[in-house]
Amino acid sequence: MAHRVAVNDGAAGSKRTSRVRVAVRLRPYMDKQDEKGEGPCVRGLGPQKLEIINWRNATETLQYQFDVFHGEQTTQQEVFLTSVKPILPHILNGQNASVFAYGPTGAGKTHTMLGSQEQPGVIPRAVKEVFKLVDAQEKEQDGWEYSVGMSYLEIYNEKVLDLLSPGSQDLPIREDKDRNILIPGLTHTPLLSFTDFDTHFIPASLNRTTASTKLNQRSSRSHAILLIKVVKSQRGPPHRQQTGKLYLVDLAGSEDNRRTGNQGIRLKESGAINLSLFTLSKVVDALNAGAVGRVPYRDSKLTRLLQDSLGGSAHSVMITNIAPEYIYYFDTFSALNFAAKSKQIVNRPFVRETVLAPTIAPGKRAREEQEAGGSGEPQNKKSKEGKKAERSSSPPVHPHSSPDSSVLERLLALEKMMMGSAERERLNLLKTVAQSRKEIQMLKEKQKELEDKANMFNKQNETVEKESKDALLFKTDLPPLHRKQSTAAKPRKQQAVVTPLQVSQVQPLQQCAVVCKPSQFLDKKKKRIQTEVCEGKENGGVDRPPADDINWESHLDSALLEQSRKKILQTLNSGSLKDLKSLQLIGDKKAKLIMGWREIHGDFTQLEDLKKIEGITPKRFTSFIKANILSSMGK
Repeated sequence: MAHRVAVNDGAAGSKRTSRVRVAVRLRPYMDKQDEKGEGPCVRGLGPQKLEIINWRNATETLQYQFDVFHGEQTTQQEVFLTSVKPILPHILNGQNASVFAYGPTGAGKTHTMLGSQEQPGVIPRAVKEVFKLVDAQEKEQDGWEYSVGMSYLEIYNEKVLDLLSPGSQDLPIREDKDRNILIPGLTHTPLLSFTDFDTHFIPASLNRTTASTKLNQRSSRSHAILLIKVVKSQRGPPHRQQTGKLYLVDLAGSEDNRRTGNQGIRLKESGAINLSLFTLSKVVDALNAGAVGRVPYRDSKLTRLLQDSLGGSAHSVMITNIAPEYIYYFDTFSALNFAAKSKQIVNRPFVRETVLAPTIAPGKRAREEQEAGGSGEPQNKKSKEGKKAERSSSPPVHPHSSPDSSVLERLLALEKMMMGSAERERLNLLKTVAQSRKEIQMLKEKQKELEDKANMFNKQNETVEKESKDALLFKTDLPPLHRKQSTAAKPRKQQAVVTPLQVSQVQPLQQCAVVCKPSQFLDKKKKRIQTEVCEGKENGGVDRPPADDINWESHLDSALLEQSRKKILQTLNSGSLKDLKSLQLIGDKKAKLIMGWREIHGDFTQLEDLKKIEGITPKRFTSFIKANILSSMGK
């Protein structure tokens, strides 16, 4: 019989918590993907930092920091050594580990996980490393033996299909009493070496559903999950057994059907992929929110299978693949935000260990019974007979004994029993009080611990908010990342063709002077003197200003003219803002300038001082004097 052992009792210890490690890998820039020649929209700043252009303001960039950043020149070997290899030893100690690739379609997820024959990806390198670790452990530890097995499945249109058994139907997902996720009917194939793994894995990979879209010639239409199971068994008693699992997940990429051109069955596949990835995003948000609400693991089969990897008991690594071209800008931006949220998730790994309880063979049990009884009868039966014999051998009470003595003995026994019960109750009460005080003390210590954690969490949030604000605008030694002008040929707008005007020579007219006598008239208390003097044009049609603009004052009475000028000067010196705005050709701005000049320099000594104010030219001054004098004389 097997039972589960706590982490501290196991042979190998583990950390209580383990944060999800996030690595970002930037695919090399492809000219054919950038039809407009705008250049990359994202670039690395170091081994952990990168920046992307802010779509709200193209002159700014946004900065992100992750556990590892893999640039365009990073090899498959470097990705494996820095991100994946450190978590593999945990599965030999009865713990779980998980590696999954995330990102938009065409960003290089399948290349990262599978690779090619020349550049193998994470999956073949990880399995080869597991066999190396198993061989090394078997040489160091003589009392243990290891067994390795694999299972391979895909989630296609929300159906779980066995890739090692192509003819299988949709498999159910179950959960055992220890909250472990199980898939009944899933093929489990034992492995003896990496060559054995290659023999089963390559044909199974060909069974995975793929198709061609406008953005990817061989697009994955399903999520693929490879499970490597390592069982570590003790040869001798107490026959301990530790089970570790490695999940290697290649997620299908999120798709924009407007750009991929999906139709029919491709459109249905894209809807299922996007729905499962949206549920994955909701799970991450719920985990970051804490124990406030329900974590929607059951809303999708993908999140149901990744329940152990996100917020569960696995050491998890997420490799986020992004593309540098502007055509993928919003996909890249969303993937970086998802990765930034995922690195805040905390898992709680533990050792999965079972111990076989010792059993006694039937022959040995029979010999023990014969030695104990001698006659082969059951021991419990003999013990019962022995108790009966003891009771029969005890001397019987005489029926004619004194009743007073028997009653007295019974009363003494009753009194002793009552006193004993009171003492027992008092002891129980004291014990209960002591236990209650101990529980109250433990609650106070726990409350203090939670308050310390809350204060520390608030300080961390303040630090993160400050860093996020500083990350919006930052200075680097690199040249600024900006969007290039599009080199695509733009259609020319049709321009109107205007033919030049034909200039004809005008014969000079003879000089003539027509003098119109001034006419005076009244119109609603308004008297206006109008004089028109017209002169002909000479010298090739050059216009001259009318004589009325030059000698208009000669037609007015000198006394009235002088009176009007004094009235205007008085308004300029003592008038309010409203009085100044009542003058002709003086608006709000000019009135404020006049008042400001008056406060600095004092009163105007003459009307010509008005030319010293900004914006009042000699021509504008002449028009101002003429308009205001004629207006005052007309009133």
